[in-house]
Amino acid sequence: MTRGGWCCIRDGCISMSRPDQHSPLVDLGQERPQLPARARNLSPIVPRASIAGRALVAVVAIMTFLASITTGTVLLVSASASEWQSEVASEITIQVRPAASRDLDRDAAAATQAVRNQSGIVEVRPFTKEESAKLLEPWLGTGLSLDDLPVPRVIVARVQPGTTLDLAALRRAVTLVAPTASVDDHRAWIERMRSMTGATLFAGIGILALVIMATVISVSFATRGAMAANRPIVEVLHFVGAGDRYIANRFLRHFLRLGLEGGVIGGGIAMLAFGFSESIAGWFSGTPVGDQFAALLGTFSLRPSGYLALAAQAVLIAAITAWASRRTLFATLNEID
Repeated sequence: MTRGGWCCIRDGCISMSRPDQHSPLVDLGQERPQLPARARNLSPIVPRASIAGRALVAVVAIMTFLASITTGTVLLVSASASEWQSEVASEITIQVRPAASRDLDRDAAAATQAVRNQSGIVEVRPFTKEESAKLLEPWLGTGLSLDDLPVPRVIVARVQPGTTLDLAALRRAVTLVAPTASVDDHRAWIERMRSMTGATLFAGIGILALVIMATVISVSFATRGAMAANRPIVEVLHFVGAGDRYIANRFLRHFLRLGLEGGVIGGGIAMLAFGFSESIAGWFSGTPVGDQFAALLGTFSLRPSGYLALAAQAVLIAAITAWASRRTLFATLNEID
């Protein structure tokens, strides 16, 4: 009479061995069948190093890198915009325009004194005629005579932080001594800055959503491929009494490990990129491109909270990888059943 063999499942591995009459059976619970206590030739249910696994790690790493770059850029733009808004909101600009029947120098001096007398103003700086004309050089160029042009005088006042300035009273006081003067609190500019920051934030959220969708799709296909490649093993496990949850947990650990590996690689490269970005930006300092990027992104350096956000995002993508794998696993197991 031919003796049969045992199929053993232990710690996510499969072992085929002949039964031993003296080997007691161990009850491993509802999720596992009763097995011999001794098992040999252990091998993982899902191969730990395979071409498909390495490809999935590469995909998750790329997706994590793109998501981290997007998040870091949004954080840089938001921080830079906050600094701009804080600086712009703390200043008020007064322009005194020339008029035929008015003495421009006298009106500028009177407006300067009226601003100094206003409560909440900590600093007032009137621009000279030459300084006011110099502000027009980016548009008109250098070497031009501006004597015949109605160039206004500019007065910049700095507001004390935390002080609510009575802008209406300031306008009345300034126009009383200089009727051609205008007061600008840069409110329109601040609103445009807020709109730009909001648009950048929504664009970043949209890109992150696309990255997450692409990650879920990639993981779903990889999971189905792994299940198809290991279908005979899954059927054997079902035959010996292993439940769907036990089989799914073996695959889930595999894909969670791949997701963590890809997330660490992609997130780590992105953190290094932001860590060296300030040095790289220094190479382009003084050039038009470098100045534009510096104006948009500030110093190119993330705060510690930004790096924590990137690390949390890498873990989140790994968790999404495991979640997508779990959903696909149970759907595929139901098809096999």
